[in-house]
Amino acid sequence: MRKRGPSADSPETDRQFVTSLSRGLDVLRAFRPDDRAGLSNRDLAQRTGLPNSTVSRLTFTLMQTGYLLYDEQTGRYRMGVPVLSLGFACLGGIPIREAAMEPMQRLADAAGDGVMVSMGARDGPTVTYLACARATDGVVSLQLGVGSRISLARSAMGRAYLTGCKPDERAEILDELAAHYGPARWPALRAGIDEAAQQIAERGFYANFGEWTEGVHSVAVPFPSHSDGTPHMAFNLGGFAPFLPKDRLENDLGPKLLAMTHALRHQVSAR
Repeated sequence: MRKRGPSADSPETDRQFVTSLSRGLDVLRAFRPDDRAGLSNRDLAQRTGLPNSTVSRLTFTLMQTGYLLYDEQTGRYRMGVPVLSLGFACLGGIPIREAAMEPMQRLADAAGDGVMVSMGARDGPTVTYLACARATDGVVSLQLGVGSRISLARSAMGRAYLTGCKPDERAEILDELAAHYGPARWPALRAGIDEAAQQIAERGFYANFGEWTEGVHSVAVPFPSHSDGTPHMAFNLGGFAPFLPKDRLENDLGPKLLAMTHALRHQVSAR
């Protein structure tokens, strides 16, 4: 969807804002883990809403600096190795991720086959996975991993994330999502987001049954930032519906995920 123009109070109107840098980052952000065949300039223009001529200049620059690789046979671009170094630098700069890995793995092992425990943070209208854990002896699992992006408005993790935001930030994000999805789709999504907030207020976690993807059940808990140097996040436990019937999710695994995040919060606060 084409982006809206900047409003009067948008960062884009600030004289220190470097528009070309922002657009270059938009091009990199347009790539997804399943884009194995690469993306053409036309693909990137459609995903970013930028003019074809602008995209061509940006991809040329990113190719010259190694952030994109170009396949002359297909006319498509793939991400270069330097992008990977940025990703690992980002993960290394989130201390809570390292602290969360062990309890996430314990919960995944306790939940068993078909279940994945994950941690994520917002990236535009999506949530990006920062860490994942599956049962050590598991066989079946969702095909998602670090770097995967899922819907902020439809997923359990995304809705839990929104609930954990401060009111002014939440209002701003909701306005962006309303513009992203449009008047036809937004009312139903907003109702789901409000339902998540109500569930979290009542019991501490939110259960989502197939609203992100049919046949996938999940439960999520918000994890607001404890300092300016770390992002707001959310934790999620999900999997295929046969492994996560409603009773098990709401009465067993949901409370366990909540207890895990409480313990992690105390651990972080004690440092």
